[in-house]
Amino acid sequence: MDAGNSTVVTEFILLGLTQSLDAQILLFVLVSMFYLIILPGNVLIILTIRSDPGLNAPICFFLGNLAFLDASYSFIVSPRMLVDFFSEKKVISYNCCITQLFFLHFLGVGKMYHLVIMAFDCYIAICQPLHYVTVMSPRACYALLLALWLGAFAHSIVQVAPILHLPSCGPNQLDNFFCDVPQVIKLACTDTFVVELLMVSNSGLLTLRCFLGLLSSSAE
Repeated sequence: MDAGNSTVVTEFILLGLTQSLDAQILLFVLVSMFYLIILPGNVLIILTIRSDPGLNAPICFFLGNLAFLDASYSFIVSPRMLVDFFSEKKVISYNCCITQLFFLHFLGVGKMYHLVIMAFDCYIAICQPLHYVTVMSPRACYALLLALWLGAFAHSIVQVAPILHLPSCGPNQLDNFFCDVPQVIKLACTDTFVVELLMVSNSGLLTLRCFLGLLSSSAE
């Protein structure tokens, strides 16, 4: 398609999961139940670890941060999805869509890296118990956490930045209940092969890094 016919997109229309009212009510109940279990559960984990001085081991430190990531991740899609179940027109602004995209990848990848770090922590505790205190010192834990956030931020930037300047010729409908990179790319009226290749390569390298990290953590 000709990029010269592109238009400035200010909002997207989310088509959602289904148009059936009965199905939407059922999904609303199910999602609400899971949301009301996951969010308080993660908050309770964080408060328990913070309030008990005895829970100062590295694994507790990482467990508290994982709970924070889970609680934060649940705020990205679920609240808006619950509202949209009963909205006649499911509209999200362009800026909100890009913001949702960024934090979806930022926190999602952060959780993946975090699980790899926790696997490494378990490996050191089991296979090298005499060196555990030295290897998993508070300074090392904070360094690993900083590396986690920087890695997640870099991945999210690589995923989001290339789509910011893609021309769009309409329609502005996303066949999903939230904004994600593949759906936004489909609306572009230009050749997106390079962008898609970059997205796939970035995600592939991320998965490979996590796999190798888990593999090395389980090696003796």
